[in-house]
Amino acid sequence: MLVSEIYSSRQGEGRLTGQPSIFVRTSGCNLRCDFCDTPYTSWTPEGRDTPIGDVLQEVGQFSPQHVVLTGGEPMLPRSVVELTHLLQEQNYHITIETSGTIFREVHCDLMSISPKLANSTPSFSRAGDWSLRHENARHRPEIVDQLIQRHDYQLKFVVSSPSDVDEIERYLEELSTVNRQQVLLMPEGVESSKLEDRAKWLVPICEERQFTYCPRMHIQWYGNRRGT
Repeated sequence: MLVSEIYSSRQGEGRLTGQPSIFVRTSGCNLRCDFCDTPYTSWTPEGRDTPIGDVLQEVGQFSPQHVVLTGGEPMLPRSVVELTHLLQEQNYHITIETSGTIFREVHCDLMSISPKLANSTPSFSRAGDWSLRHENARHRPEIVDQLIQRHDYQLKFVVSSPSDVDEIERYLEELSTVNRQQVLLMPEGVESSKLEDRAKWLVPICEERQFTYCPRMHIQWYGNRRGT
């Protein structure tokens, strides 16, 4: 498994915001989101090839009992299946943060799915062939359906403009079942001022449409930097 970093911090997004957690960030991704905030795991993936036993040993050096598998795309390496079952045997609570484009038979206590909207697709001038590859791979509601039927879940959409919310509504109609209370709308951005500006119009939309507003608290706590 190609690992970018393993560290202890607090969960900054979603239902478990504020929960002390150990983050295992894998490197490598099947997408190239235009707004990716961890380009060192996608656009220019870097990391160390780490045996699963070594991952477990590093995780065990920290005290929290919540482990977050993130990336990049943590469902990309097949070894994630073995890792989740070994973590389960050690009684860790496991969150997987995924784009919902790959299905694997993992153990997971919270599947945190972030389906990618059209706002995620990079231009051809920036990404070359990856622009079309991303666009063809990002929309997989049939995979999301499998994940939400098998796991406790949250759907976390990145919103750049009010028009994105109409796209989210159309996306939800493609799913066989979904609880709107488990749909989180998160403003796009890696600067506190930008997030606050978008919250001004996104919070009322969430209230009106019965979605949950999802702040990016780690940006407010630590800024946009690694190890947080």
